[in-house]
Amino acid sequence: MKVLETDIKGVAIIGPQLYGDNRGYFFESYNEKLFNEQVALKILHTKAVEFVQDNESKSCYGVVRGLHFQKPPYAQSKLVRVVKGEVLDVAVDIRRNSPTFGRHVAVRLSESNHLQLFIPRGFAHGFSVLSQEAVLQYKCDNFYNRESEGAIIWNDPQLDIDWMIPAEQVILSEKDMNHPLLDDAPYLFDYNDRLYC
Repeated sequence: MKVLETDIKGVAIIGPQLYGDNRGYFFESYNEKLFNEQVALKILHTKAVEFVQDNESKSCYGVVRGLHFQKPPYAQSKLVRVVKGEVLDVAVDIRRNSPTFGRHVAVRLSESNHLQLFIPRGFAHGFSVLSQEAVLQYKCDNFYNRESEGAIIWNDPQLDIDWMIPAEQVILSEKDMNHPLLDDAPYLFDYNDRLYC
């Protein structure tokens, strides 16, 4: 397991140790002990991140999903990977008073690079589908709660995210068309919030 810290503290890119031969390959997609040693303790400075729910979504080229988050006490960390196709995965810092507030990390995740993106609590998450079809899987450290849903509009000019999809080809749900701008969001996290024990 290789962990690369990004320009935004807490967001990390994780690559597996891949073992391949003429039969194919093998790798550990998740190891709780290594994850907590290398991410929870070293990057988040918390004892452990305990994932409780696994999700999967399938989308076609041009789909943009996001930018989503859950408010406390249901805030979520996510560990995202792609098992088919390729996506641009995006984490946006929505913690007011953070030195990186409003900035984002964007990483191409694909079935061939096997990379994962760790998105801590206090961030909004979204992705765009760059291949004909993509299957994305992600772990969450808190359960889904409809009443705690929050979101930022995907194309907020202040965020300046290049989704790598021509605007006329972007496919959105009706819900994702109508989220507020970052400056108009009714709820955002604060940098001083204690989001981990």
